[in-house]
Amino acid sequence: MQPSAERPYWNPYVAGFVLGLVLLGSFLVMGFGLGSSSVPTRLAIGVAHAIAPAATEANAYFAQYVGPGKKLLEDWLVFEVLGVFLGGLVGAYSAGRLKSEVIRGEGVPKGRRIALAIAGGVLMGFAARLARGCTSGQALTGGAVLSLGSWIFMMCVFAGGYLLAPFLRKEWR
Repeated sequence: MQPSAERPYWNPYVAGFVLGLVLLGSFLVMGFGLGSSSVPTRLAIGVAHAIAPAATEANAYFAQYVGPGKKLLEDWLVFEVLGVFLGGLVGAYSAGRLKSEVIRGEGVPKGRRIALAIAGGVLMGFAARLARGCTSGQALTGGAVLSLGSWIFMMCVFAGGYLLAPFLRKEWR
């Protein structure tokens, strides 16, 4: 069955409400909130362990993830991120929006847009490890339990976004 023409995005208030229900369900079923920043760490350590097992097991930080009796993918967040990816594919397909394209501003080369996206992703990943959580973990989960650090984190994210947006606006418009 092929989806029909492209349909509009969800209303952001409805999407936010549904996300809140997912967060509540996560707390009730798993006992934890949402988050994803530990998944790339686990996968990177898994690759390092496949290449140099003795070195990763000797490292105190890596040893908490790999070694005798430990399963690298035993964290439920790995499966949460896989579900988010698959859910995104199903949602995009069902809305008629599953296509391969690079959205960019007029006159912006595709390579530059991709390089900026990769740089932004690496920077966010590094910052998530420093902040001990990504925006979903800090803002959604930490904010829901009224963690002061999470609220400060989110105010800084918004401030940084507003300060940086004028410099990068032409990249996508």
